[in-house]
Amino acid sequence: MATLTWAAGVRLRALRSSDFDRVLELERILFGGGAWTYGMLAEELAAWGRWYVVAEPAETQAAVGRALPGRALPSRAVGYAGLWFDGDVTQVMTVGVDPAWQRRGVGRLLMDSLIARSRALKASAVLLEVRVDNDPAIRLYEDLGFERLGIRKRYYQPENKDAWTMRLMLTGPGAPAQEDA
Repeated sequence: MATLTWAAGVRLRALRSSDFDRVLELERILFGGGAWTYGMLAEELAAWGRWYVVAEPAETQAAVGRALPGRALPSRAVGYAGLWFDGDVTQVMTVGVDPAWQRRGVGRLLMDSLIARSRALKASAVLLEVRVDNDPAIRLYEDLGFERLGIRKRYYQPENKDAWTMRLMLTGPGAPAQEDA
């Protein structure tokens, strides 16, 4: 995957196992008791049709070049996102952004990369589920062209919060027109 750069100095790259500790830390901060475990994350990354990215400050790239040979630097991921492709549609598996980095465009950059990957895979649509009380995420998804399909009951456990099921059509009726590159 090519590294994408955001104007404020955040880059996207493929998620690596060296990112697991940081991603799991962010999972606990963002999602509490429903967070993934190390084993769940490793299993998810190894599953067929999965694609995960992390966002990190651009200066991290320079620090990697200065690291001692054979010594990995701890992950400085400020966001992460994952996608599953079933051969027809893609499903957003997760999107998380460090609270200190929210409202800076990191979530938008992550979602743009998931949508671009979905288009490259020739998916007909992108699906996701989002808590009904997560207004900033809902606004972001609607700004990207997602439509609300309905509410899924008892999706988020143990809180039993409901989730909006949303879809972005990529092909066929309802799909947004593509801009020429």
